[in-house]
Amino acid sequence: MDCLVVGCGLSGAVIARHMAEQDKKVTVWERRNHIGGNMYDYVDEHGFLVQKYGPHTFHTKKKELYDFMCRYESWRPYKLTCGAVWDDTYTPTPFNFTTIDTFYPPEKAELLKRKLTAAFAGRLTATVVEVLQHPDQDIRGYAEFLFKNDYAPYTAKQWGVGPSAIDPSVLKRVPLRFSYDEGYFDDAYEVMPEHSFTQFFQNLLDHPNIHVELGVEALEHLKPSGDRLYLDGVPADIPVVYTGALDELFGCVYGRLPYRGLRFEWKYEDCDSLQPAPVVAYPQETGYTRITEYKKLPEQAKPGSSYAVEYPLPYEEGKAMEPYYPVLTAESQEQYAEYKTMADKITNLICCGRLADFKYYNMDQALERALECGKGMRAYGRKAEY
Repeated sequence: MDCLVVGCGLSGAVIARHMAEQDKKVTVWERRNHIGGNMYDYVDEHGFLVQKYGPHTFHTKKKELYDFMCRYESWRPYKLTCGAVWDDTYTPTPFNFTTIDTFYPPEKAELLKRKLTAAFAGRLTATVVEVLQHPDQDIRGYAEFLFKNDYAPYTAKQWGVGPSAIDPSVLKRVPLRFSYDEGYFDDAYEVMPEHSFTQFFQNLLDHPNIHVELGVEALEHLKPSGDRLYLDGVPADIPVVYTGALDELFGCVYGRLPYRGLRFEWKYEDCDSLQPAPVVAYPQETGYTRITEYKKLPEQAKPGSSYAVEYPLPYEEGKAMEPYYPVLTAESQEQYAEYKTMADKITNLICCGRLADFKYYNMDQALERALECGKGMRAYGRKAEY
């Protein structure tokens, strides 16, 4: 073995493939019983392709990232549409001029749309943070209306903290549109796999130099000490790529980093359509945040509909749950910096991925980061100097 990769999600699998193509023997440890990390999908008992850990689509503005994905699977165009429901009323998200027409009287709606178009001339979108700070009372009032009914209650449920505590980058992920355009992303490449995300991972990992071991808890074998990682009590003389939660690698010596877990209630209805869009947020409902209707993600021409109701909850190590999202606050990022300082001292440790980097990556961002890590490891070899 020339390299050990901990985690078989996108970050770990991409780095494993890169190292394998450099003629390195790579072992991948995955504590779950399947490959693909949170992108894992499968066909359920009703014949629908569903995603076990919540909805994923691949989207990017960068051709080189799309080209990489095309090496391992065929992809078809897919423009994700989303929505939100409050007061029993549906609106597309990101919020657009349809939202204004839905919730405002006609005369006031026309005035507000003219003001937004003038105030943000030449722009198609703006973050809710920007619009909340606008001096015009009507424009600011529109953002406050959205914040009160969607952003604030959704954030409180999703992250377990108030909007003022969460990093502004999280609130900026869903902008406001100054048009009637719909669609969650505006990227040059928006696609879903022709077969499945799991098929993509099978192809990505299909290399004679890659050996995948499922059901392995890496932290039972890896221990950091000083400037090295120890593997079953022996100093590791190979690079170790770690994609898991960084606090757990170091025994949570600075306390636990906050992550959000998720619980899914899987349901099936004998209906052609459950909701107007594949992914719909329900900010006013108790407990759950959104429903994903997998019949529409991707479009599947079958009778009935399989869907998942999503409940966020605090992540607790040792329980049957996954750490999905890092909770990005000023305090948590200072805490992570302490763990990162420890990790940087270990010469044969490479941290990569949403959990190890403690960042809320989109899929293309995680891919780009993994490719960068892979290139940085190109010179690594057995008993190399790190």
